[in-house]
Amino acid sequence: MSTFLISDTHFNFPEMLGFTDWEGNLTRPGFASVDHIDDFMIESWNSVVGPNDHVIHLGDFVQQDRQRWMEQNFHRLNGTCELIVGNHDDIPLMASGGWFTNISMWKQMQDLELLLTHVPVEAGSLIRPKYANGDRAVDKYDQSQWMTVTNVHGHLHSNPSPEGPYIGVSVEQINYKPISLDLLVDKLRK
Repeated sequence: MSTFLISDTHFNFPEMLGFTDWEGNLTRPGFASVDHIDDFMIESWNSVVGPNDHVIHLGDFVQQDRQRWMEQNFHRLNGTCELIVGNHDDIPLMASGGWFTNISMWKQMQDLELLLTHVPVEAGSLIRPKYANGDRAVDKYDQSQWMTVTNVHGHLHSNPSPEGPYIGVSVEQINYKPISLDLLVDKLRK
């Protein structure tokens, strides 16, 4: 089983056809319809995610007529999926359908020094004690006892991440394919 990350699919959202980045460029050029975008993203997802894999979706999963779309299409996506809630997600609906293995506002992966969120968090929120499990007291003045985790996020679509320890996994930044957590961690360590 492998773990993958992705964000901002915005399935079933026709307005994405006209969505632009900060410079006015189309965010998703080359698509004829919302069905074209959705089918392309489902095929891209399934080209890397197998039936036994796990996907952590960092928010903004589906937009309009959510219940119908989920009932008709969610089963087409390979693997299991957990959701880090985005600003456009309908939490009660997403929680009621049994589609996701877990739904949360954020996820800390202490062993990998990652913080998974939908929106990039303020840089000061990325500083953590190295000994967070309570094994020893942390001296707030001793910088050797602190670390900066990397914020893996979505929300910005094709716009760049903030300067510093940030990595965007919006579909536009990862070629519409979920990115392997192992690959992402390898890139960070180089």
